[in-house]
Amino acid sequence: MTTSGTNLFNMDFTEIAEEAWERAGREMRSGYDLRTARRSMNLMTIEWQNRGINMWTIEEGTIPLVPGQNTYALPNDTIDLLEHVIRTGGNTASTQADLTITRISVSTYATIPNKLAAGRPIQIWIQRMSGETSPTGTTLNGTITSTATTITVANASNLAGTGFIKLDDEIINYGYITGNTLYNCFRGQQNTTPAAHTTGATVYNPNVPAATLWLTPDNSQQYTLVYYRLRRIQDAGAGVETADMNFRFLPCVVAGLAYYIAMKVPELIQRLPMLKEAYDTQFDLAAGEDREKAAIRFVPRRQFLGSGV
Repeated sequence: MTTSGTNLFNMDFTEIAEEAWERAGREMRSGYDLRTARRSMNLMTIEWQNRGINMWTIEEGTIPLVPGQNTYALPNDTIDLLEHVIRTGGNTASTQADLTITRISVSTYATIPNKLAAGRPIQIWIQRMSGETSPTGTTLNGTITSTATTITVANASNLAGTGFIKLDDEIINYGYITGNTLYNCFRGQQNTTPAAHTTGATVYNPNVPAATLWLTPDNSQQYTLVYYRLRRIQDAGAGVETADMNFRFLPCVVAGLAYYIAMKVPELIQRLPMLKEAYDTQFDLAAGEDREKAAIRFVPRRQFLGSGV
């Protein structure tokens, strides 16, 4: 007998939900059963992201740095940055150089005396914001053009000293505030389009994930921030989409969803220990396979203290 010659098996969300309900001990009977399974699957994939790195959600990104701008928006679905370098020399093989940039905490960044000192960036602080937009309680005071670098609002008391605002569909980074005026505004952040905005436009706080650099990029050469980010797993969807995960996690997602479902159905409670054991086993198998397999080298850091004499 011949084999199929294919290896394209995948499951859309409806198939995952049906298999999970059957493993939990009941058939999926209604639209509500599908809806509650979708909610459970979204919660479960968030749990996976809290457990650690999911290799298939690592993506490379680049941001061309602008002289005088030290904070840059990251995509809204960014969980964290795993690696980051400063690239010089552009994309020419003979001149390109990727230079190490050290990650620091908010406490370390806060103690830097001159945050606007210019040069080649050597440190990075990651702001792990939610990406959710919230109102600031103020509006634009005066019409601005698409190239304006100062923006006046009706009341800046609820705005952070430096950060981002959103006007209509545009996200703007500002450097500092004096009175009710925002200065050093860098337009069209997060791939939005710089546009004119009219007086009275509502000002929003976009809470975008961001990377803040020190030193602030100077104009001695072109710098590019190159990073590898961990993004969120995509939502379960409406039922016809396939799951946003490596095929190796399909047994795990079915076992986990069966366990999540059984926790919500009283007559299935007695199956919880068996379903939990199956879920933990499948997750350990999948996570053990979904890992970096390159060699790791540990170098100890030694410190010697003098005798004081």
